[in-house]
Amino acid sequence: MENVYDLAIIGSGPAGLAAALYGARAKMKTLMIEGQKVGGQIVITHEVANYPGSVREATGPSLIERMEEQANEFGAEKVMDKIVDVDFDGKIKVIKGEKAEYKAKSVILATGAAPRLAGCPGEQELTGKGVSYCATCDADFFEDMEVFVVGGGDTAVEEAMYLAKFARKVTIVHRRDELRAAKSIQEKAFKNPKLAFMWNSAIEEIKGDGIVESAVFKNLVTGETTEYFANEEDGTFGIFVFIGYIPKSDIFKGKITLDDAGYIITDDNMKTNVEGVFAAGDIRVKSLRQVVTACADGAIAATQAEKYVEANFEE
Repeated sequence: MENVYDLAIIGSGPAGLAAALYGARAKMKTLMIEGQKVGGQIVITHEVANYPGSVREATGPSLIERMEEQANEFGAEKVMDKIVDVDFDGKIKVIKGEKAEYKAKSVILATGAAPRLAGCPGEQELTGKGVSYCATCDADFFEDMEVFVVGGGDTAVEEAMYLAKFARKVTIVHRRDELRAAKSIQEKAFKNPKLAFMWNSAIEEIKGDGIVESAVFKNLVTGETTEYFANEEDGTFGIFVFIGYIPKSDIFKGKITLDDAGYIITDDNMKTNVEGVFAAGDIRVKSLRQVVTACADGAIAATQAEKYVEANFEE
């Protein structure tokens, strides 16, 4: 079939890159489609200390660069195009971009999810420089420092308790006067001597010259604002935002089964409810969203896509 790929991958984060590597290495005609830039969320991560083998080469961009180079070496193709629609009804899947239309025998959806931002001035500029959305990734950078956690749900409180293993003090900043987390989680949090609580409050601004140096908090009841400055010896402090993630799945609504939050539902083999369509990485329903699990998803999805193509298309 001319101009039909064996495998098309939408997204080029760790899941998409791993899928491209496995697909191309299996001699599949593989295309990776990226809308903005290769790498996903990991490219804004200053240091990657928990990906196996990344100790010496521990920045997000350098890790992605190596992954991309490896996929390229095996012959994976890449295009930059914003996908506006998909048609998965036929045996040949159609992916419609702003620049072109792509056809493939199998498709892997690896568009990822983005953290919901606090939305205050300074947040985006200082992301990766004191502002984080992943405790597992960045907790050890704040060993014996102070940390603020924005949010009050299960994830925020659980991550705050994890951060308390490293930080000397963790303050949970919540818009209400009580947590939204499950009672069992709250009980553990209130017993933790390292945890403090800033009720009825929101973060208004984050300041710093290349690194977080201060933050302005507002009491939503009184309207009073307070600016917290980094300890002189520390020079900085951590701000972790846990107010949810936004899966990048809008164009798949009505085409693939999603859960109530918008994540793609798959089985353990990354299969969606549509034959020949797989999902990998942060876009799918899963318990841990990390580089290592995204890569595993991508490898599994590509391997299953290869089996699907072999079984359903004659040479």
